[in-house]
Amino acid sequence: MQKYVAEFIGTFALVFFGCATVIFMRAEVGLLGVAFAFGLTVVAMAYSIGHISGAHLNPAVSLGMLVAGRMSPRDFSGYIVAQFVGGIAAAAVLYLIAEGKVGGYDVAANGFGQNGWGQYGVLSAFVFEASATFLFLTVILGATQNGAASAYAGLVIGLTLVAIHLAGIAVSGSSVNPARSFGPALFAGSDALSQVWLYFVAPCLGAALSGYVFKAGVTRQMVATA
Repeated sequence: MQKYVAEFIGTFALVFFGCATVIFMRAEVGLLGVAFAFGLTVVAMAYSIGHISGAHLNPAVSLGMLVAGRMSPRDFSGYIVAQFVGGIAAAAVLYLIAEGKVGGYDVAANGFGQNGWGQYGVLSAFVFEASATFLFLTVILGATQNGAASAYAGLVIGLTLVAIHLAGIAVSGSSVNPARSFGPALFAGSDALSQVWLYFVAPCLGAALSGYVFKAGVTRQMVATA
């Protein structure tokens, strides 16, 4: 149970700090600030709860770990529930905060930190999310394997998420995380919910492929002999 509580807290923190920056501070900090809000939260959670649950904070990460043989199906189920509940809870708290804005907060006009595509089409968004998640899991699996410099794993993983956001915010909103996408979409309205399927399918596809490649020994050997 401790692991599942840790995943709830970690995913709550990721959605809370990351999406709060998008909702309340994007004009002030820009895309660079948004990218670092997500990445630095992962760093913080990696070093604070990583020793308890591994700080997945992301159903796609847990799926990659499952396929790679790094977690049990039972833990996978518990992690998934905790992560989605954490993401939804964080979005609910942010909605409560937004509703307190003087003059009101117009979700339709301002958005709610949801992911989506517009400037680029659905294929572009899908390819980016799948590719970025594949690379993200490759970093995670490599940085946390036996023999890796584990003391730096949290920093490396967090900075990788920063890079993913810098590369893809304009393309897909840069999610690589179904729980991060689903929570805000529940409060953003029907348009966001109609697009959320992509942020389930593409990241999970990329994560599963990365887990398979790692289990097959391709990236594991590559990192271990570097």
